[in-house]
Amino acid sequence: MGRSYDKITEAVANWITEQQMFFVATAPADGGHINVSPKGLDTLRISGPNTVEYLDLTGSGAETIAHLRDNGRVTMMFCAFEGPPRIVRLYGQGTYIAATDDGFAAAAAPFGDQHGARSVIRIKVDRVADSCGYAVPRYDYVEQRSKLRDWADNRDDDDLLKYWAEKNSKSIDGLPALDPG
Repeated sequence: MGRSYDKITEAVANWITEQQMFFVATAPADGGHINVSPKGLDTLRISGPNTVEYLDLTGSGAETIAHLRDNGRVTMMFCAFEGPPRIVRLYGQGTYIAATDDGFAAAAAPFGDQHGARSVIRIKVDRVADSCGYAVPRYDYVEQRSKLRDWADNRDDDDLLKYWAEKNSKSIDGLPALDPG
């Protein structure tokens, strides 16, 4: 049933880019809270056979960034909600480039102008696992939600920096997360 690879094959990359959402899972090294975040919108890029990047939009927490700072471990999961059943997981080590970092503009360029992005998450993939997904329900895709983009578009850069400082500077376990400068 399941297969694993040491890189993202062209067929897997094509399938991943057809999915409307994905999940990102991280955990702190010391046994704190495990985090799983759903992601959508046009925020994912496969930039090589072992590299995936996604645009990290402003959220109510910053667990992924905190855990990447702590130990770098990350798993991404993609599920087929339409068409044939399938699950693909990407395992690897992640880093982030914050919106306040010098390299952010270059890292974020492939995603176009997306106001409210707080970082680019870059994952060096060392294992790709493909499994059946026979128990995943089927859903019909309707559309991406616009609420987060609308929220960000109603704030200027100073408002976002204040929000990041208040809501995104520490994880729920108290680990350092985003440093808005």
